Amino acid sequence: MIRLQNLTLIRGTKPLLQGVDVAINPGERVGLIGANGSGKSSLFALMMGRLGADGGDFDIPKHWRMAHVAQETPALDRSAVDYVIDGDTTLRGLESELLALEEQDEAHDDHERHATEGERIGELHGLLGDAGAYTVRSRAEQLLTGLGFTQEQMLQSVAHFSGGWRMRLNLGQALMCPSDLLLLDEPTNHLDLDAIIWLEEWLKRYTGTLIIVSHDRDFLDGVVNVIVHIDQCKLKRYGGNYSQFEVQRAMGLVLNQATYEKQKRERDHLQSFIDRFKAKASKAKQAQSRMKMLAKMEDLAPIHASSPFSFEFREPASSPNPLLVLDAADAGYTLDDGSHKAIVNGINFSLQNEQRIGLLGVNGAGKSTLIKTIAGELPLVNGVAHFGKGLVIGYFAQHQVEMLRHDESPLWHMAKLAPTTREQELRNFLGGFNFPGEMVTSSIKPFSGGEKARLALALIAWQRPNLLLLDEPTNHLDLETREALTVALAQFEGTLVLVSHDRHLLRATTDQFMIVAEGSLEEFDGDLDDYRDWLFKTKLAKPDDKAAAAAKAPTKLVEKPIVKIEAAPPLTAAQRQEQKRREAELRQQRASQTKPLETRIKRLEEQIARLTAQKKTIDAQLAEASIYDDANKDKLKTLVIDQAYAVKELEQLEAEWLEKQAQLDALQAA
Repeated sequence: MIRLQNLTLIRGTKPLLQGVDVAINPGERVGLIGANGSGKSSLFALMMGRLGADGGDFDIPKHWRMAHVAQETPALDRSAVDYVIDGDTTLRGLESELLALEEQDEAHDDHERHATEGERIGELHGLLGDAGAYTVRSRAEQLLTGLGFTQEQMLQSVAHFSGGWRMRLNLGQALMCPSDLLLLDEPTNHLDLDAIIWLEEWLKRYTGTLIIVSHDRDFLDGVVNVIVHIDQCKLKRYGGNYSQFEVQRAMGLVLNQATYEKQKRERDHLQSFIDRFKAKASKAKQAQSRMKMLAKMEDLAPIHASSPFSFEFREPASSPNPLLVLDAADAGYTLDDGSHKAIVNGINFSLQNEQRIGLLGVNGAGKSTLIKTIAGELPLVNGVAHFGKGLVIGYFAQHQVEMLRHDESPLWHMAKLAPTTREQELRNFLGGFNFPGEMVTSSIKPFSGGEKARLALALIAWQRPNLLLLDEPTNHLDLETREALTVALAQFEGTLVLVSHDRHLLRATTDQFMIVAEGSLEEFDGDLDDYRDWLFKTKLAKPDDKAAAAAKAPTKLVEKPIVKIEAAPPLTAAQRQEQKRREAELRQQRASQTKPLETRIKRLEEQIARLTAQKKTIDAQLAEASIYDDANKDKLKTLVIDQAYAVKELEQLEAEWLEKQAQLDALQAA
């Protein structure tokens, strides 16, 4: 068990944790969450022995083997697969000892020493077998396949890979290491959706104790069963995944605020009595009694819920329809020798006003290439592109962040974009993106990756685009900022094409999916759960595994009703084949009609469940309406408006659900 007792942790002059107590049991999967700078990475450093506590006790079982992701990767000539195997330090230690003994055995003629070394060599071979030495390469290759590496890449040197891919190799090393405790700090930052889905499944099977820092709520929901929240230098433990934590915390905040307001009224009443009567002899004793009562009252603080900021993409100035059309187009890039390489071929694609498309596909399939081509950053290799009159594209990718002037301020960037706009208007706009006070005029060089990404989004929003092209916009964004982006995109009135590994963002902001696979762009008939199934069936399963699964698949026996057939001639082979073909066509036709309805119904049910939970929280707050005095009328007004909005949206969603369900029932009955 990991135990923190009255623990205090300070970095420089800033207290991160003060007098905290928490316990983590063996085998628990813990999500460690909190605002940026709250102390998550420092707590990891404490667990790894790189940082000492400034007070209190920290205990971790001494026999536990710990694994974590290295933050630095030297430019080694070692192959990727060997580098990942190096993560199994026990195995590598046994191999080194065996090699040294075998070399000594060959160099010496001392028979007695030779016999002793021979015994140890025999023991080492047994230990290597127990450590999985004969399957280690296969296991390493499976890890690398799941993390997006091809067979060819596995043999390339570590030095060949970029920083993001080296971080994947470090993650592979950590997963390769036999461990009782696995610490993962933002493991999804350098992964795309297919690798995240694979990692989620791998971690579900991990039998040790797992502690994860992540800003991906769907990933946390799929993996963890405990949340430890850092807030105001305290740690609080919640049972369940991230979504359950949100509900529990919201209810707790409402209850705590009500308790605080009640205590405040009692304090005011006691203080009023003291002020009025402490000078009067007849009431002095009672006043002293009230003063003691006031001193003994537990000091409750008002609730300072992390106030997630919100922003919006302004209404587009124009709405051409269609926005653009790609006709028999090939998307790709130009090689150094001047020749062209097509990545996505034969694109016949029309973007209509207010479409909301999530772009799916495994790593390297060509999603980013397609986005860059639509944005005009890459010319078409072949084909024709027709752009609507008045098209304004807002394009976000990670290199947009890198192109910011790091020696300049957010206000400078805005003034460069809008030189004739009043400074106060630009300041107000940047304030909406959480750049307050002096931050708006400070150099962005020390800004975090998330803050720079927020600035890039602000610059896009100012231009009032009618087409948003977003390629992994959530990298480095914390949970609150991701939620603000999700709300802003859900309310955006233009057209959206989104590539993201954040499944919550995809579900909440898109209503159709397209997939880039095998060099082509096609509609994807399904939701993210269907994509997950497709991914494991087609990409992450080895060919031998597929064949074995097919061989082991049991034959489904269907009991057929007895039907009396009178004088019916037996069908010929050709007739039987034609009958099967017609039946297959009928099944396909039925599926094409029912699948979109089933997908939409499922999404509606998710939205209804989420909105119902939100309304329940609002109702609970309104039930405590008495806690709001005149100074908090605005808060009460906001709650009433939020409640009305939730009720109205629920009615619309439920009406659509009833309509779609009736359509589905009719099709199934037919």
